[in-house]
Amino acid sequence: MLMKERSVLSHKGTMPFSSSSSSSLLHSPNPFSPKSKPFILPIPKPQTHFTLNSSPQPPPNLAAKHRRPADQNIRDEARRNNTHDHLFSAKYVPFNADPFSPESYSLDEIVYRSQSGGLLDVRHDIDALKRYDGKYWRTLFDSRVGKTTWPYGSGVWSKKEWVLPEIDDDDIISAFEGNSNLFWAERFGKHFLGMNDLWVKHCGISHTGSFKDLGMTVLVSQVNRLRKMGRPVVGVGCASTGDTSAALSAYCASAGIPSIVFLPANRISIAQLVQPIANGAFVLSIDTDFDGCMQLIREVTAELPIYLANSLNSLRLEGQKTAAIEILQQFDWEVPDWVIVPGGNLGNIYAFYKGFHMCKELGLVDRIPRLVCAQAANANPLYLYFKAGWKDFKAVKANTTFASAIQIGDPVSIDRAVYALKKSNGIVEEATEEELMDATAQADSTGMFICPHTGVALSALFKLRNSGVIKPTDRTVVVSTAHGLKFTQSKTDYHSKDIKDMACRYANPPVQVKADFGSVMDVLKKYLLSKVH
Repeated sequence: MLMKERSVLSHKGTMPFSSSSSSSLLHSPNPFSPKSKPFILPIPKPQTHFTLNSSPQPPPNLAAKHRRPADQNIRDEARRNNTHDHLFSAKYVPFNADPFSPESYSLDEIVYRSQSGGLLDVRHDIDALKRYDGKYWRTLFDSRVGKTTWPYGSGVWSKKEWVLPEIDDDDIISAFEGNSNLFWAERFGKHFLGMNDLWVKHCGISHTGSFKDLGMTVLVSQVNRLRKMGRPVVGVGCASTGDTSAALSAYCASAGIPSIVFLPANRISIAQLVQPIANGAFVLSIDTDFDGCMQLIREVTAELPIYLANSLNSLRLEGQKTAAIEILQQFDWEVPDWVIVPGGNLGNIYAFYKGFHMCKELGLVDRIPRLVCAQAANANPLYLYFKAGWKDFKAVKANTTFASAIQIGDPVSIDRAVYALKKSNGIVEEATEEELMDATAQADSTGMFICPHTGVALSALFKLRNSGVIKPTDRTVVVSTAHGLKFTQSKTDYHSKDIKDMACRYANPPVQVKADFGSVMDVLKKYLLSKVH
């Protein structure tokens, strides 16, 4: 009566813990409901004379439609317009498998590992997508930005055909996440790096304050679909160092699905802890680190009908890859030279690669940027592997780091990350605690207010600029993964110079002054004189 991690949950019968029908489902037809035909707006069925070089008509102007009736909402509107057959599909396949490998699974199956125990990947029907040229996809994606039409107001679901093409719009759980700010770090780039084309993709400007929303909307939407299909999914669970649990609990709360969170005790910020609690998650504070929590959640989800939400689950990466597509959109489909991504469990670096690669493969752009994965020196297994020439990977015992979300010594997605870096001629760099906190303070001093993980990425940028690898004119994007407001304690400690064995060179503590005019004038004059150049 046990359910193994890579088994498939059955939706037949009345015993949710039974695995008796699991194996047959692996080879069963895709169990879509014949009464539910997901609407793909606004792609027409291709004509027989269509060629890759032809130019389909651009999508209709959604804003030109008549306003929906007052007694309907945007879901009702999407439901009413749900008249087209879907043209595209996706499935699970073993990661980096031979294209002719017979092993594959429907996305409606609950499976996390291949038969050999390896990672899975979501493979899209690229031939079907290629029936439309790059110009068409660029026009389609651009037409959806800023709309409130369900579900395309989301930066993730505006690329639905490339993410989860067969899901019904009515099953989607979205907070219109994504569409995050890509801003020009003008002063920071000029003052500290001598760069004039430095950009920060602020994925922390999202519903729960981190990039994890991008993947969680996809995963929870699919769980919502599975539950409607009668699959025995009682809840969704994750191990987390903070941001994953915040995203999971918020989206599950929106869907009315129970969420279970395993957190390492006393190792995440209060701001991160309070989010799953406030969203009604069942939170277990466990006396171990993230790797210990990850091991436990994998064991638990193998025994109970709880859907695994960690990035071992490749559905998450389908949402996260849309941040890469957004970057290209925001540059009007021009490709940057470098993209620097903080790395912990390492799913995100592969997700960015996948998004860029799909755009190249489908003709939206002609190349992909070079990727840099930045790790904290206290949790740097990928960096050590890279420096060893990709020989003999060894997990490490992750030590405490201010970049708590990447405090991971045995990353699940190590193979994915190596693949992405090799394919993009990528680099791995690391940052000490002092380096990352100094970089964070320097960025904040130019108006950013970033998280420590972004500080790790900026530290990598400093090193690559100083070594001449990144040129002053290279267009470079640093991915900011979470909002700085989640990490106010580390900032407070830094600016109070209250961090042991750290100089805190850029600290800016408040000045104590007596409550009289003369004292205030004295300190102000001293300050203003120091600013005269």
